[in-house]
Amino acid sequence: MKNGKEIKAPLVEAMLKYKQNPMTGFHIPGHNRGEGVYPDFRNLIGFDTLKIDTTDEFDNLGTLHPETGAIKEAQKTASETFNSKKTFFVTGGSTVANLALAFAYTNPNMEVLIGRNCHRSVLTGLIISGAKVNWVIPKKHKDWAIFGNIEPADIEEKLKHNRNIKLVWITNPTYEGVVSDVKKIAEICKRYKASLIVDEAHGSLWNFSSKLPKSALNLGADAVVHSLHKTGGAMTQSSMLHITKNSAFEEEKITHALKLLHTTSPSLLLLASLDAARANLSGASGKRMLENAVRNAEYFRSEAKKIKKLHIFNEENNDVTKIFIKMDNLTGLELEKILEDEFKIEIESASDEGILILSNIGGKKEEFEYLLNALKKISKKEHPHKSKKVKIMPLIDPEIVMNLREAYFAPKEYIDKKDAVGRISSEVVALCPPGISVLLPGEIIKKEHLPYLFSYEKIEVIKE
Repeated sequence: MKNGKEIKAPLVEAMLKYKQNPMTGFHIPGHNRGEGVYPDFRNLIGFDTLKIDTTDEFDNLGTLHPETGAIKEAQKTASETFNSKKTFFVTGGSTVANLALAFAYTNPNMEVLIGRNCHRSVLTGLIISGAKVNWVIPKKHKDWAIFGNIEPADIEEKLKHNRNIKLVWITNPTYEGVVSDVKKIAEICKRYKASLIVDEAHGSLWNFSSKLPKSALNLGADAVVHSLHKTGGAMTQSSMLHITKNSAFEEEKITHALKLLHTTSPSLLLLASLDAARANLSGASGKRMLENAVRNAEYFRSEAKKIKKLHIFNEENNDVTKIFIKMDNLTGLELEKILEDEFKIEIESASDEGILILSNIGGKKEEFEYLLNALKKISKKEHPHKSKKVKIMPLIDPEIVMNLREAYFAPKEYIDKKDAVGRISSEVVALCPPGISVLLPGEIIKKEHLPYLFSYEKIEVIKE
């Protein structure tokens, strides 16, 4: 129950009826409810899953483009839950959401101010649109080799000296959970008549707990992206794109952009998982799960402080469920490998300095106790360096000499990495996770970039 109303999941309910009342089908998908599937795969994922693997063209479940039926009702219910003017379900992850936003609201030679720690999909969208990139550099935590928050004053400085900028696009929180002051940034954007997009992919839980930061949906942004599959309990590739209630954006533009970029055969499994995740987080069960995730994170942080050689990244304004740690005399990659090989523990990611672990809504306290015991054992042993220290998280200020789109489509050639310093990159170099760019088309390759290109023998540059 929420505000006295029963929690509903319109698309989940429609899918249940579809499963319980099967029809004889002569249509896509051709496996006919699992009958035409490789047996080992069918045994792996289960007959029940395959029985509801369908698209939005059949079985009275509704369509995504244009939105009809149960899909339309599920998107409307999500909009009410997230307090948006319009919420769109996205089956290509937040990548497609970002591409659609760029496609809908930017155009050739338009100037856009973007945080340098943005996901590569934002830049891919601007390559498509031809917009001109202006960078705002987030705070750098060099001892941790990660980006921090974006200062509102830096946004204002950029807008004050370049009145051609009509759109600001920031990532909040950072991959490691650092939070920027979106309310102040939104106020500044409105003062300079610039729209604000917030890629809140890693903050989809914020709408459901007072112990987590406030969502940009309620802080003045025009559009917000949420990766429900990352932390919200939806299936992989499932995201939401919200147009906020006071947004200056035209809904029709994003509707057309999503129609162009989405598959014409969206998976009902993914769409229903978004409806299910929203319903779960809205109800008592989801609330307990989220409270548990916060409690587990606080417990881990408290106990981890007692482990010698272990350090926890801690900002005043941080998402408590994202925990970045490092250990003396070990790189992040080495610590990750020890946890995997010796303790069968998988973490979210490893960077130059440390590792990121997530306290998820499906996590258990016993799992954190096991992780803490593993870290205690690791801290008491000497570990010889078994891998070279590679660079993963770039903190290099870019030197831009060409427009993204112009550089991407310019004549190019492959050269040896050792000869690349001083040349203009023509490709996107970004390790994922977290998908933050090392180099982009139109940027000068510097000596400082070379350690981040450890997996490259050759690199693509603009032809001289």
